[in-house]
Amino acid sequence: MTLGLVCDACDTLSPLSATLCSVCGAALGSKAVPGPTSSPRSCPNCASEIPGQHRFCGFCGTRSDGADLRPVWMAGATSKTRLVLLGSDGQEGLSFPLTEGEHVAGRLEGAVMFPEDRLLSPRHATFLFQAGKLWVRDDASHNGVFVKLRAPKIVPSGTLLLIGEQLLRVDAAQPDILPYPDQEGTYFYCSPHRQARLTLVQFLVGGDVGLLYRSRGDTITIGREMNDLNFPEDPFISGRHAQIVALEDGRFQVTDLGSKNGTYEKVPRMVQLQNGDQIFLGQQLLRVEIG
Repeated sequence: MTLGLVCDACDTLSPLSATLCSVCGAALGSKAVPGPTSSPRSCPNCASEIPGQHRFCGFCGTRSDGADLRPVWMAGATSKTRLVLLGSDGQEGLSFPLTEGEHVAGRLEGAVMFPEDRLLSPRHATFLFQAGKLWVRDDASHNGVFVKLRAPKIVPSGTLLLIGEQLLRVDAAQPDILPYPDQEGTYFYCSPHRQARLTLVQFLVGGDVGLLYRSRGDTITIGREMNDLNFPEDPFISGRHAQIVALEDGRFQVTDLGSKNGTYEKVPRMVQLQNGDQIFLGQQLLRVEIG
C-alpha cells in the first residue's frame, strides 16, 4: 500500500512530507469539513454518476458543481491525442490527454501515474508528443514497455514477447556441440541432439527461467492447444495465437495468428507510436489515440 496525502482539489496522491500538491498547487493537509449527504448526480462533463458525498467525478475528474478544477494534465487540454486505459474486458477507463511535450508515466512520478501497480518502476516511461507524432521511450524500467504487433514483424535474436500471460524470449539456437568422452573414454548417455535454429525461453515470476523449447524446424506455433508450444492453462492465449519463423539471416519473423488478445513486443529503447496502438506498462493496458 502506498501512503501519502490526497489533494482535496484534484485527488492526486503526494508524499507525506509534501505541503503543496505537485499537480494543481493546492495546500495539503487541511481537514475538509464534512457536509450533508446528498443524492447521486450526473457529471456535467461525461454524464457519469457521482455519489452524493463526492465532489469530483471518479471517471474524468470534473468537479460535480461544474467548475473546471480538473488536474492540470486534464483541465483545459484541447489536444485530441490521448492515452486511454483499457480494462480486462476491453472497456475504456481513465484517459490521459497529451499536449505538446513530454509526459512521464510510472508508479511514483509523472502525470500518467499508477501508484498501486508494483510492476511499474517509479519512473517507467516517457511519452513525447511533437509535431503531431507520438513516441514512447523506456526510461530504463525494470519490466519494460510492450507494444502490440499490428502486422508480421522481423525481430533480432533476444527479443522479448508477451503472449497471453507468457513472457518469452526468442533466441538463435546455439551451435551444435559434438559429444566428447570422459578421461576413461566413456560417452555420456543422452537424448538425441537435433539441429535447430530457434529457441524459446520462458521467464517465470522473479525472472527465473522456466521452459526452454528448442525447435526441430524453422517454425514454431504457440497457443493453447495443437501447437508446437502449448499453454493450456493460460486464459489469455488463443487456440492458435502466434507463429515465429527463423530466417536465413539469423533474425525471426513474428506473426500474430488473429488472436483475441494480441502479441506484444518489448521495445528496445524508443519507438514511434501510431493511432490505435496498444501498450503494456506494468499491468496497465493503454490505447493510443492521435488526433
